[in-house]
Amino acid sequence: MKKYIYYTLTICFITLWSSCRNDFEFSESTGNLEFSRDTLFLDTLFTNIGSSTFSFKVYNRSDEDIVIPNVGLALGESSQYRLNVDGLPGKTFENVELLANDSIFVFVETTVDINDFSSPTNEFLFVDQIEFDSGSNLQKVELVTLVKDAVFIFPGRDNTTRVLDSLSINVAGMQIASGLEGRELNNDELTFTNEKPYVIYGFAAVPSGRTLTIEAGARVHFHENSGLVVQSGASIHVNGTLSMDQERLENEVIFEGDRLEPAFADRPGQWGSIWLVDGSIDNIFNHATIKNALVGILSDGNADGTDDKLTITNSQIYNAGSFGILGRNTSIRGENLAINNCGQASLAATLGGRYNFTHTTIANYWTESFRPLPALLINNFSIDENQTATIADLTEANFNNCIIYGNDNPEFLLEEVEDAGVAFNFKFTNCLVRFEDNNNNFTGENYDFSNTELYENIIFNRDPLFTNTDQNDLTLENNSPAIGTGNLFFANQVPNDILNNDRTTAPDVGAYQHVATPE
Repeated sequence: MKKYIYYTLTICFITLWSSCRNDFEFSESTGNLEFSRDTLFLDTLFTNIGSSTFSFKVYNRSDEDIVIPNVGLALGESSQYRLNVDGLPGKTFENVELLANDSIFVFVETTVDINDFSSPTNEFLFVDQIEFDSGSNLQKVELVTLVKDAVFIFPGRDNTTRVLDSLSINVAGMQIASGLEGRELNNDELTFTNEKPYVIYGFAAVPSGRTLTIEAGARVHFHENSGLVVQSGASIHVNGTLSMDQERLENEVIFEGDRLEPAFADRPGQWGSIWLVDGSIDNIFNHATIKNALVGILSDGNADGTDDKLTITNSQIYNAGSFGILGRNTSIRGENLAINNCGQASLAATLGGRYNFTHTTIANYWTESFRPLPALLINNFSIDENQTATIADLTEANFNNCIIYGNDNPEFLLEEVEDAGVAFNFKFTNCLVRFEDNNNNFTGENYDFSNTELYENIIFNRDPLFTNTDQNDLTLENNSPAIGTGNLFFANQVPNDILNNDRTTAPDVGAYQHVATPE
C-alpha cells in the first residue's frame, strides 16, 4: 500500500511539474541580449604569436528560455579569431540555447599571420565582430587586435631529423656550455634597427670577432627560454638615446619578453639572459631597459683587462627572476643605473673582480616570493657542486653617491673568504644604505662603519622615499633624505642623471636627480 501511494504521488508531482514549466519550450531571441562588454580588445601581439584567451558574458534578462539561431564571426571561417561558446569551440554556431535569467561565457583568442593580408603595414588593427542572430534582431560584439610585424630570429632546423640547431659556447678552447637551442647571428643580422621589433627564439649568439650594434629606439623581444650570447672575442653595443621629451625614454633600447599583453608587462622570468661570455670585450649599454628576464645581464670573466668588460650607463633593469646583474670575476662600470625587483640580488658581484658604480640606485622591493639575498651581494669566491671553493681577488668595489635599499634588512652583504695574498678591497662613499644589525650578527673589519677607508659619509636606514617601487619608479619624493647628500667630486664625473637633469649644483645620491614637484 505504501509503495502504491508513493508511486501515485510521484506521478502526480511529475505531471504537475511538467504542466507548470515550459523550460523546454525555447522562444527565438528577439534581439534583447545583453553583453558584459560591447568591444573586446585583445591587446597587442606579434604576427604568428598566439594571444591570451579573453572572455565576456552573454545575458538573457528575460523570464523566457530563448534560442539564438546563429552565433558566429562576421568573417566566418576565414576569420583569424577563434571562439568557444558555452563550452563548444568553433567559428560559427547554430541554435545556442540560453535559459531565462541566465548567462553563457564566450571565449575569444587569435593568431594573426600578417602575410594573409594584402599590403600590410608594420603595425595594423585586425578587427572582426561576433554576430548574434541576424536581420532586425542582429546584435554584435566588436573584436579589435593590434598586430605588429617583426623580424624573427629562429634557430635553424635539420631538414631530415627536424632537430633544432644548438650552440656550444667555448672559452680558450674549453667548452663551457652546450645544447643551447639557437644559432650564431648572420652578418646581415648584426645591426638591429628601430624599423621593426626583433623577436628571438632560442639563443642568438654574436660570433667571435664581430659586434652586435643595437640602434636607438630598437625593441628586442625574447620568447621563453631565449636570450643573447656575446661570445668570446665578440662585443655588443647598445646605443639608446634620450628622447626630446625627457619624461619619456622613447629612444631607449628595450629588452623584454614577446608577450605584449598587460598581464605580462611586469612578470619576472619570461626569458633567459644577456650573457657576456668570458673573453667577450668592449660591451656597452647606454639608455637601455632590461625587464622581465631571469638574469638581466650575466657578465663572466675579464676581471684584469685594461678596459672594463661591461660599461652600462643611463639604464634600468627591472623584474628579474633571479639577478639584475650577476658578475662572476668580471669588471663592470655603471653610472646612472637603476635596478629593482629581483628574485635574488639586484646586483651580485661574485668571485672577486673589479666594480665601480657611481650614481646608481640598487633597490630591491621583490614581493613575488621569499628573497634569500640582499639587494647588493659582494663576495670573492664560488663553490662548485663538489663543495670546493674557488677564491679570487676583489681588486676593487667602489660605490659612490649610490642608494642601496629595499624591503628587507640588511640590503648589502660582504662575504669574504680570507686567504693569504687575496685582496678584498671595497669602499662606500656618500651612499644611503639599509643595514640594521640589531643582533650583532655582522662583525669584523668589513663591517667597521667607523673606518673611513671603507665607509665615508654614509646615511644609514633612512627610507629614500622612492616615488613608486611597485611601478619601478625610483625617482625621489620631495622630502627624500637622498636629496642634496651626494659628493660633488663624483657628481662632476656624471654631471647629468638618466633624464638629463643637471646634478652639479647640489647632487642627490642615486641614479635620479630630484626635480621638485608641487605637493
